[in-house]
Amino acid sequence: MGLRADQSQRLVALFVLGALLLTYPMLALFNIGASVAGIPVLYAYLFGAWGLLIGLLSMAARLPPDGDGRREPR
Repeated sequence: MGLRADQSQRLVALFVLGALLLTYPMLALFNIGASVAGIPVLYAYLFGAWGLLIGLLSMAARLPPDGDGRREPR
């Protein structure tokens, strides 16, 4: 069970997105003294970006039941 070309491209794109979201320039934007619902903005951003990446990765990693995405009748 290997990865299809479009699926592997999506996973690489999500890796790049994750690297951009979780590196210094983006983290510096959210490193302020404010808080959201009692949680520092930086922590809220980190957990929000992390959760977003997990959700997107789970959607990108799913394979359709067969090659064209249609289910065969039982």
